[in-house]
Amino acid sequence: MQLVITPAESAVLDAAASDRIEQLMERAGLWVALTAGEMGAGYGTRVAVLAGPGNNGGDAYVAARYLRRRGAAVTVHARGYPKGDSSAARRAALQAARAGVPVMPLGVPAPADLVIDGLFGAGFHGSLPDDVLPWLGHTAPVLAIDVPSGLDASDGGVAGEAFFADRTVTFHARKVGHLLGEGPERCGTLEVRPIGLDGGAPELRLVEEVDAAVPARRRHAHKWSAGSVLVVGGSPGLTGAAMLTAQSALHAGAGAVAIALPARWQGALAGMSAGVMTRAIGDGERFGPGDVAEVLDYAGRFDVLAVGPGLGPDQEKFVAELLSEWEGPMVVDADGLNAIADPSWLRRHRGDTIVTPHGGEFKRLTGDQPSYQAAAALATATEVTVVLKGNPTFVAAGGAPWVVTAGGPELATVGTGDVLTGAIAAFRAGGMEADAAAYGAAFWHGRAGRSLARTTTVTAEGLVDELGRVLR
Repeated sequence: MQLVITPAESAVLDAAASDRIEQLMERAGLWVALTAGEMGAGYGTRVAVLAGPGNNGGDAYVAARYLRRRGAAVTVHARGYPKGDSSAARRAALQAARAGVPVMPLGVPAPADLVIDGLFGAGFHGSLPDDVLPWLGHTAPVLAIDVPSGLDASDGGVAGEAFFADRTVTFHARKVGHLLGEGPERCGTLEVRPIGLDGGAPELRLVEEVDAAVPARRRHAHKWSAGSVLVVGGSPGLTGAAMLTAQSALHAGAGAVAIALPARWQGALAGMSAGVMTRAIGDGERFGPGDVAEVLDYAGRFDVLAVGPGLGPDQEKFVAELLSEWEGPMVVDADGLNAIADPSWLRRHRGDTIVTPHGGEFKRLTGDQPSYQAAAALATATEVTVVLKGNPTFVAAGGAPWVVTAGGPELATVGTGDVLTGAIAAFRAGGMEADAAAYGAAFWHGRAGRSLARTTTVTAEGLVDELGRVLR
């Protein structure tokens, strides 16, 4: 797990550091110079270093001094002299000049093989000044210090224009804006480097592979002890969603998976997968409130209910009664979420609940714009685990939300959300806590999507198979 912090928290850490700001700046500038070297900056290479008047510019001056020592033809294009007669940034500028680094006003773009952007750091808000804009069109690769200038590090927003960096070096921890909004596109390859800071209050927690556990089976496990999932769904034109969820649960490690569905569709689904059991409920083509008792009677042997894939519209009474009567873990997705008239309904469920809305479903359910803050508020108010699907995906269950960046736009195809629901249900059935099941499954779901996209177009059916491969 890696911390993701706000710019304000970053400033607090700088101020509380046991090392002097000059030492932190020296380390940061060295990291920038080393990264520039990896990008080809060496003897005779023309490097244009853009330096602002603050600490970000101080880092740039330090980098320029190291690159000059390396033999690069480095020039600092300064937007103002560093602030403060005795500031660390001013001392860094003086040291660079004494080392023979030419310093000139920002001016018009000069020919260069590499541009280092040290104009504005993580505290920047608003629009870039007009004199910076011509540099945005430079054809050389761009290395940004901390954040590309023009990017708001608090939310990834851009008011007007901003640099597109090929690589960005940030220090100690990612900032929220690196992951949200236009951050991923603007930052290019992001590298986090240590400079001697410690701790910090996380705004988000980035899920890494080490965090994404997979349920383990004991040597003497059988299909029911390995975790069992009952998918409740199916309606005219939507039966495939329930089957995708069920197949995903199997590939994600559940030992026994079944679908409870309206009797009209059992024949169609029973022949789709030899490994998925089916149970006809009622005698129609849709669930009705009177079918809840029959579903619950069949569900008694299962560990987790996955409610909603392919459920169809107008199922408010059916879902409300399931929430009230089922006492085990439940994953609610798709039409199951659309049947919830008010978030307070989620409190009716006595077992742990995981909800998996995409942005549109979240807004309909809560009335709020989808964001990690809003997801955390919903989790706190209802005591459920919220998986707000998107790129990135957020998992909120108390404390700082988890953020999952493993997936990408390749997952933007019909049915992939059903696959995620099945994986979450399988992980929960395998004995994992609700939040760990949610962010772990989301991580591997994203990893499977990226893996599959390397060889073919991602479809939900292909994703189910790929999920099983990356997990094993």
